Amino acid sequence: MPGQRRKREQEPQQPYPSPYQAEPYYDDGHGDGYGHGHGHGHGYGTPAAAGPAEPPPPPPQPPLPWKELLPSLILKPDPTFWRMRDYPMWGPALIVTFLYGTVAVFGLDKAREDILNTTVSNAVIYLLITGVAMVLGSLLLSTVTHNLARQFGGNGLWAPTTGLAMLIMALTDVPRLLVAIFVGGATPVVQILGWATWLFAGALFTMMVARSHELPWPRALAASAIQLLSLLMLVKLGTL
Repeated sequence: MPGQRRKREQEPQQPYPSPYQAEPYYDDGHGDGYGHGHGHGHGYGTPAAAGPAEPPPPPPQPPLPWKELLPSLILKPDPTFWRMRDYPMWGPALIVTFLYGTVAVFGLDKAREDILNTTVSNAVIYLLITGVAMVLGSLLLSTVTHNLARQFGGNGLWAPTTGLAMLIMALTDVPRLLVAIFVGGATPVVQILGWATWLFAGALFTMMVARSHELPWPRALAASAIQLLSLLMLVKLGTL
């Protein structure tokens, strides 16, 4: 069931209450100092009243729909990673990564020229191949990130970690890609956006792995290092 891996704070153990509670001392005029209950079996031996029962923990929140997941991953990453750490998101991850792969070639100057100078049928085939290659590559790199996190002591699940990593890899490069399509990939503005979005992706990768696998940030950053370097060399450096 989702949410089973979430840590709960261990409650301090309370001492066991005494099964008997002494009756208070008072003078009722009979000289024994304990009232009538002492002589009728209602003094010592009275069970203590039980404390109020603690409320059960709240159930885990349902997964975010894709319309909320995509913007929340960029605008509100911390609560999004906590909420989605147990839910797979294959649909948004595969579709977004495929669309990103088909558009990313237009951010590379040489690849864009090749596509524009070829026939429509060849261009469609080229874009489809590029989209599938991007899906397979991001899936492989995200799986490596998950496996490294487990090697470093993480306890996250493969499907949520991989899906989130694929979305981070694609969504963080959208600003650079949009500018590169119109002004070219070699302009200074695109270069600055490339490095800025790469650093932002590193922050999101680190935060995501730390939340999904319950790891300190140095281990989370080390687990995502291979995917970050691959993103830089395969996508960013093509325009930088």
